[in-house]
Amino acid sequence: MPTPRPAAKRTRTTPYATRANSVHPGAWWLWAIGLATAASRTTNPLLLALLVTVAGYVVAARRTDAPWARSYTAFVKLGLAVVAIRLVFNIALGSPIPGSHTLLTLPEAPLPEWAKGIRIGGRVTAEGMLFALYDGARLATLLICVGAANALANPARLLKSLPGALYEAGVAVVVAMTFAPNMVADVARLRTARRLRGRPTGGIKAILQIGLPVLEGALERSVAVAASMDARGYGRTAHVPPAVRHTTTALTLGGLLGVCAGTYGLLASEGAGYALPVLLTGLAAALAGLRLGGRRSVRTRYRPDRWGARAWLVAGSGAAVAAAMIWAGTYAPDALHPGVVPLTAPALPLWPALATLLGLLPAFVTPAPAPRPAPDPQESE
Repeated sequence: MPTPRPAAKRTRTTPYATRANSVHPGAWWLWAIGLATAASRTTNPLLLALLVTVAGYVVAARRTDAPWARSYTAFVKLGLAVVAIRLVFNIALGSPIPGSHTLLTLPEAPLPEWAKGIRIGGRVTAEGMLFALYDGARLATLLICVGAANALANPARLLKSLPGALYEAGVAVVVAMTFAPNMVADVARLRTARRLRGRPTGGIKAILQIGLPVLEGALERSVAVAASMDARGYGRTAHVPPAVRHTTTALTLGGLLGVCAGTYGLLASEGAGYALPVLLTGLAAALAGLRLGGRRSVRTRYRPDRWGARAWLVAGSGAAVAAAMIWAGTYAPDALHPGVVPLTAPALPLWPALATLLGLLPAFVTPAPAPRPAPDPQESE
């Protein structure tokens, strides 16, 4: 009787992530900023839900088991809380949107003459609630996109990739970025420990008992970070001529102002025509200033991250989504901003929706996270 052949093993088309082939952390942030820019250009709930789905799929496919990668769920919950708060404010303070479909009427509090235009309570309409829902969903999508970047980009590697002129500011930003993920990890660890000991994990008393160890852990991490920075000579600078310092300051401040003005123009409903030249000019001036300012830094880089083809594809996919949404706003603004008076169901525009799917590209071109090693059965015995 012939022995059956063993089943052929499937070959992986996507390699596992290593230190050599991992994507540059700045590419993940550019990808997320592109999705956030697209979300800021529309209030269509179908497009916003599609952007959230794209970000969530990429995070589920490419995030690791690092502590800072577990904060995506917290950002999703924060986005849902923003939507709920926006709806509560609309109910309590009213809405400027006129509506004819009354949902309920609350007792209206009398206000003085100088508070004209503001009301507390009164009539709550379906049109106003729908407008608040669209507005809150847009802000929630922005937060979720930022959470996706926070879950995919290694903050320590991102700090190492910053120019020398931004190193000190980057340290503060990275410490602030890692505070929320570490706090979420501490809360989960303490809740698990209380559950194993048979203690309650919900209620005001449990929250107060968990909060003190969380604050103590944050203080210990702060002391450890300060000690490591002092041991590495943080803050030492080299001597440069005064003319170079003044030129660096002028180029950096002027360039950053141009970047802010151009970014505001891109995010606003109008002004996309002048925003792109201003943004590019400011970006060039800021890069020149950072290049000069890097002469004051005396630090070295060990194994710097390379910006390869995968990084270009990741950053380019986010930029393509943002550019397509900005272009769609010029020829189909009604599709990106569905009206609420009269009440109509939002429609899904075809080309912006297809362009949003370009944001899924990082889930297929980037290396997959390495699987965790299986536990050794002999060690468990």
